[in-house]
Amino acid sequence: MYSDEDYIQLSSIQHYVFCARQCALIHVEGLWAENRFTAHGKIMHERVDSGEDETRGDVRVVRGLNIYSRRLGLSGRADVVEFHHEGDCDMPFPVEYKSGQPKRDICDLAQICAQALCLEEMTGFPVREGAIYYGRPRRRLPVLFDDELRLATEEIIGAVHEMIETRTIPTARREKKCDTCSLLDQCMPGVGDKKLESYIRGLYLSDEATH
Repeated sequence: MYSDEDYIQLSSIQHYVFCARQCALIHVEGLWAENRFTAHGKIMHERVDSGEDETRGDVRVVRGLNIYSRRLGLSGRADVVEFHHEGDCDMPFPVEYKSGQPKRDICDLAQICAQALCLEEMTGFPVREGAIYYGRPRRRLPVLFDDELRLATEEIIGAVHEMIETRTIPTARREKKCDTCSLLDQCMPGVGDKKLESYIRGLYLSDEATH
């Protein structure tokens, strides 16, 4: 069990899989910046969250549901959770919305699997499947929460906890995916950690001077 102040955000899972350094800059150093990719994603999530809860036949649709896991020290918000009525039970079925297209890594899969783990703990019901809706190709892709994905997700969650607890900032490495990262200017891959530390210190000093 984790104390409330030690909980990590659901979003940190995707950040960590995409780039551990990006995750550290956001969740350890508190840095953030928008670019066209994050802006598109933000607009999509706002549209999803703005919708009202509804019932479609035997399915109750809940939007922007706050979820958590005490066992994993994890909290956040699920875009949509469908509760499928089966017998006397309403079985949770998480649906994550992404503005882009399916990824080559498991960042999206691990994020929605973490939602499933939270929902299982909160409801007491098994969550075996979910779905991710991608803006491209504008359809849902089913996700099976098998043992392999569950184990990988819990290992990622543990790694994020350790990184935040130890305040570890991984060394920058220039990669192709850096071009899509909103923190490219703050990360400065290839510049070196000493210059980055000076840059971050300068940001804080500048912020203090304006208050």
